[in-house]
Amino acid sequence: MEKLTKYRQLIQDILLEHGKHKSAYGDIEVQTIFDTQRDHYQIVYVGWEGNNWTHSCIIHIDIKNEKIWLQWNGTEDDIAADLVKLGVPKEDIVLGFQSPFMRKFTEYAVS
Repeated sequence: MEKLTKYRQLIQDILLEHGKHKSAYGDIEVQTIFDTQRDHYQIVYVGWEGNNWTHSCIIHIDIKNEKIWLQWNGTEDDIAADLVKLGVPKEDIVLGFQSPFMRKFTEYAVS
């Protein structure tokens, strides 16, 4: 359980830091969403860019079976590498946005 508590905190810290960055365009709100009961964590952009409505998930991370699943990363930052620097073993990180076949060619967990 201590491991999960640590992972939840690391994810929240990373997303809070990313949430400080405002969109360069339009009137866009940056929302950090933490579902600590079901272990879903996201950053979502919501608002208007001119006459266009924007609703976009920028980062989506889940914890499943005591592993951190990077479901989506729409930033230029390498969140997996950031997690490793913070002490998360590579075998506890899954690149969920990669196909299951391709995951075996990464340095991270398959699932």
